[in-house]
Amino acid sequence: MKWSGRFQGYHGAAFRKDAISGLIVGIIAIPLGMGFAIASGVKPEYGLYTTIIAGILISLFGGSRFQIGGPTGAFIPVLLGIILQYGYENLLIAGFMAGFILVVIGLLRLGSLIRYIPRPVTIGFTAGIAILIFSGQIANFLGLSGIEKHERFLPNMIEIGKHIGTFNLYSLLTGGVCLAVVLVLPRIWPKIPAALVGLAASTIVAALFFKGDVATIGSSFGEISAALPQFRIPDITADRLISLIQPAFIIAMLGGIESLLSAVVADGMTGGRHNSNRELVGQGIANMVTPLFGGIPATGAIARTATNIKSGAVSPLSGIIHGVVVLLVVVLFAPLASHIPLSGMAPILMLVAWNMSERKEVARILKARSSDSLVLIVTLVLTVFTELTTAVAAGLLIALVLHVRRSGRSLLIHKVMPDQDSRLKQVLSGMVGSEKDCPQIGIFTIDGPLFFGASGSFEEAVSSKMEPMPKILLLRMGKVPFIDMTGEADLERLSKRLANKGGMLLLSRVREQPLKLLRSTGLLERIGEEHFFAHTGDAIDYALQQLDRDACRNCSQYAFRECSALRRGRDTHLQSAEARNGKNALPAALSGQGVSY
Repeated sequence: MKWSGRFQGYHGAAFRKDAISGLIVGIIAIPLGMGFAIASGVKPEYGLYTTIIAGILISLFGGSRFQIGGPTGAFIPVLLGIILQYGYENLLIAGFMAGFILVVIGLLRLGSLIRYIPRPVTIGFTAGIAILIFSGQIANFLGLSGIEKHERFLPNMIEIGKHIGTFNLYSLLTGGVCLAVVLVLPRIWPKIPAALVGLAASTIVAALFFKGDVATIGSSFGEISAALPQFRIPDITADRLISLIQPAFIIAMLGGIESLLSAVVADGMTGGRHNSNRELVGQGIANMVTPLFGGIPATGAIARTATNIKSGAVSPLSGIIHGVVVLLVVVLFAPLASHIPLSGMAPILMLVAWNMSERKEVARILKARSSDSLVLIVTLVLTVFTELTTAVAAGLLIALVLHVRRSGRSLLIHKVMPDQDSRLKQVLSGMVGSEKDCPQIGIFTIDGPLFFGASGSFEEAVSSKMEPMPKILLLRMGKVPFIDMTGEADLERLSKRLANKGGMLLLSRVREQPLKLLRSTGLLERIGEEHFFAHTGDAIDYALQQLDRDACRNCSQYAFRECSALRRGRDTHLQSAEARNGKNALPAALSGQGVSY
């Protein structure tokens, strides 16, 4: 996605649209930037610095035309945990490392891999994060004092229970004003930024009626400076880099997932298409630069990106303007933000948590009562009670095991016989019966991949339908797209079992990947190249040549058209079949021509 392409046909009217949408999103981003920073355990101005720097860089270098970047709610529990365990200085280093990881992932063109995370895992950890954000604002909303923050959910809830007696009525009233505004205003004037109006209303109420009785940003964190962020390189050491690998990976993983999800939402709203690898590179650059100015990790913000699009954005310039708007507000009005009550910010973050909780999707998945429900519950519960990496790893592992189990069960094996009434001599499972089944030739259609998850199903199904063991076993492999080493071992055991009893294994219509694997492992040679056929009809003709003619004379099954001739001892048809099959084997298998069998 080149800049020329992103701004092709750009004109004055487009700039006006970008300016309006950038202004609107910038105003919305101000309270969110401060709120997310405070909830993450850092000073509010660091959230504003992140909004400015990351917002501009993500729009400049990202792969989505409409992406709005900055601090997001999804990072709150992760960053708070890192702050409590490692400290603010180390958070900056971890953020820088996470940016580097994202750049590498993007340059290696691995962005598409994130799409393979199952939706129940994504919904599970998103809902879990929403619970953590919501619960983390209860103390501020109620005005509790003496609260000590912990990394885990349960200790924080116990802390709230211990200090519930410090409940502050003034804080509740102040928070109630903001809550009422953010709930009612969008229904009356949906285009007005409700969060900013609610924050202003609660600040005015607290300043006029409860001054000194309600905790504010200034009383809790000191006055917000109007100065521009200062460039500073953190003290990076080898020991710090090693100890921060895990938190850096968590930040990178969450940032990559959130940014690409936001880009997908933008694509759905506009009909466009983002560049996932470029998006990760842009996110990485932003997260490498932002910590150098004291900012916290950032990613694509779904709600702000959607607002950007709804406000008429045309190009990435709207995201750049949104960062400039926040910068101007910081320079001109930052000291006024010191009077904002913490209880007034709490409802905004609670509403963010409510909106990101995916409650409808959670209910839909749970209602299905499928294996996805289990993946969702495990991921959600572990997100709340442990940490994100544990939750995601467990969710992915369970999803993988369940997928393998389902895939193994999806392997279908049918015993078939030719339909003698069909002009094309098709083989059908309905042709097999107690009075029409050759005791010397077993023909099976394999439908599905032969891999480790299907190993038990394959052996059990074939063995149960092969009693007594036939002299010749023919496997129709046209519907087997893939074989791994476990499937290869299953075929070899089956071939040896037949050989030990004087029988043989034939395979027809083997596809490219299975054929390549069997050749590379040497199993093709051990089975015998002459036992591989491009067409099932050729394989059947070959099998008929290998029959015990004495057994045929005493057989009453008449499974094949040739059975009458065999029973009477006439081999004319078989001799002609031999002539036809003299050169069919492996070269025919490689021809790839399809037939009715």
